[in-house]
Amino acid sequence: MQRRFDFSIGEFYHVYNRGNDKKKIFNDDKDYLRLMVLLYTCNNVSAIHLSNHSGLSKSQNLLKMFNLKREETLVDIGCYCLMPNHIHLLLKEKIEGGISLFLQKLFTAYSMYFNRRHDRTGKLFEGVYKAEHADSDNYLKYLYTYINLNPVSLIENDWKNKVLKDKKKAKEFLIGYKNSSYFDYVGIKREENNILNKEAFPEYFESELDFDFMINEWLSFANHGKV
Repeated sequence: MQRRFDFSIGEFYHVYNRGNDKKKIFNDDKDYLRLMVLLYTCNNVSAIHLSNHSGLSKSQNLLKMFNLKREETLVDIGCYCLMPNHIHLLLKEKIEGGISLFLQKLFTAYSMYFNRRHDRTGKLFEGVYKAEHADSDNYLKYLYTYINLNPVSLIENDWKNKVLKDKKKAKEFLIGYKNSSYFDYVGIKREENNILNKEAFPEYFESELDFDFMINEWLSFANHGKV
């Protein structure tokens, strides 16, 4: 992990990781769903073994895991985005060592699942993970756009550094991209809503309309730089 700080209780962090040699870490919808289930189940002081729950080979049964009762959670999750070869998370350190333990459980469990399912061996992720401290209000708010707008690059590469060609198309793509927390901020109800704990983060958006307004602003202007 490349960082020059220790995680502190009550502080916010942008955590990201990508596939080894920039290779895909998600091959299909089942892989994406599995990681999202792990975002929920690994966020628990006690271990939850998915193998102990029958019928998890079917997606509709796997969705039931989002309603599984947990004990104390390790972290608070503010938003996330799963991309074909990388992942972004906005986390709050809730208990001492919570982020480190959560990420260890998350990436280990997913790597074991992915290697087994796709009959492969070796390291799945490029490294352990990288993290940045969201140490200002502006940067923390910016991360909500950064993380949730990542999927736009799948249809228009490098859009952040130039004028977006088709804003309507980008919005439609975001609504259809279910592997992020974008759904949770525009009011779409689903089992995955339980991954987030919005109450643990500053209330930047009093309504779905406030969030949508911010997204529209970002999609309307060019030269955002690195996101």
